[in-house]
Amino acid sequence: MNGIAIAPVPEDAAAPIEEYMSIRGVMKAFDTPAGKMIALRDINLDVRHGEFITFIGHSGCGKSTLLNIVAGLSRQTSGEVTLNGKPISGPGPDRGVVFQNYSLLPWLSVRENVFEAVDAVYRTKSGPEKQALVDNFLDKVGLAEHRDKRPSQISGGMKQRVAIARAFATHPEVMLLDEPFGALDALTRNSLQEELLQMWTGDNQTKTVLMVTHDIDEAIYLSDRIVVMTNGPEAVIGEIIEVNIPRPRDKRAILHTQEWTKIKEHLLYLLMVAYAHPTKE
Repeated sequence: MNGIAIAPVPEDAAAPIEEYMSIRGVMKAFDTPAGKMIALRDINLDVRHGEFITFIGHSGCGKSTLLNIVAGLSRQTSGEVTLNGKPISGPGPDRGVVFQNYSLLPWLSVRENVFEAVDAVYRTKSGPEKQALVDNFLDKVGLAEHRDKRPSQISGGMKQRVAIARAFATHPEVMLLDEPFGALDALTRNSLQEELLQMWTGDNQTKTVLMVTHDIDEAIYLSDRIVVMTNGPEAVIGEIIEVNIPRPRDKRAILHTQEWTKIKEHLLYLLMVAYAHPTKE
């Protein structure tokens, strides 16, 4: 597709774009009853500070597996992931994670769920300082009036807002989002996309975001670059597409622009033709 800016996929450990986050030669294999299954093979990606990157591809292409490796929740079989020049070997407060299933503690209130994370990270802050931080982020996601409710008393969209507030309230350097809006209706999804962008650049501290999504429009709207994965097993990075749409973005204004249309058509081609699942005869 002419006019699409496609960043070359590095074949070896070339000089990084910027010494911030680097994924080099990552391979992940799982032991199964049928033998060793390679989920990811030779993943190479450099991430700039403050960049918003989305990963897109068919189910089973290893998007969530890669995100879990960056989060330190899973260990790669080979290769290395570094942040600020230091290898990632486990979870840490420098990385916040938001999952699709919210992961809220059902016996705690909305405020208490966020406070638990803040309390664990900010050991030296006073109780009132921590409460102020919690209330600030609950206000940012529109949950101030619901702070004393438990997860069972709020909607799915509200639960995801709690999860986002909890992650951002700890001020991590990197946000890792695993299909956080996948189970939400379109209106709630659009609203949370806007809130996410506001929090991404909030407090004059732009965070680095890596996000897994199945939604093409969401990927284009949010991203600086879109990483398209090939099908698994042994998934690799197929293409990296630059989203050259100026920020801040107004979805209604850019939805039918030439750049949006070209990127969307190319992504549809990749997912439906180039990397389509083979049909069974």
